[in-house]
Amino acid sequence: MRILGIDPGLRITGFGVIDKKGGNLIYISSGCVKTSEGELPARLKLILDNLNEVIIQYQPEQVAIEQVFVNINPKSTLLLGQARGAAICAAVMNNLIVAEYTALQVKQAVVGNGHAKKDQVQEMVMRLLSLASSPSVDAADALACAICHAHGGLGLGGISITGYRMKRGRLI
Repeated sequence: MRILGIDPGLRITGFGVIDKKGGNLIYISSGCVKTSEGELPARLKLILDNLNEVIIQYQPEQVAIEQVFVNINPKSTLLLGQARGAAICAAVMNNLIVAEYTALQVKQAVVGNGHAKKDQVQEMVMRLLSLASSPSVDAADALACAICHAHGGLGLGGISITGYRMKRGRLI
């Protein structure tokens, strides 16, 4: 099973690709899509196009993406949601199943503590995937999302999806 993890962001969107073979997790690739300051539609298109290229290149079977949390600034939350929407569109355009996880769920699955710090997530991702060096914060968050999915996410037998139905690549 090949999983693409996505950590959405308008300035930096992290991505990470792993394979799950039996009980083993194998690192394939990771990186970031960086957008410059500019018009919002152009920035969203850059995220969509770049993630579409990642999907075409690595051929994941499923996608795991971090859910948006509501923060103090509603404008920032809205912009983050639009970046997340562009990322989901890239997956759905390629007929992929999209699973969504909260930051708490991702940290709990990877570190064992839902309130872990960024450097703890980076360290555990490095250990779980036997990486020689620590990935960037955004790439580590994306890989952590993929690891969360591999450790019991949708379609892998960990979370029952009975009673749900698929609509445009998302479980509802």
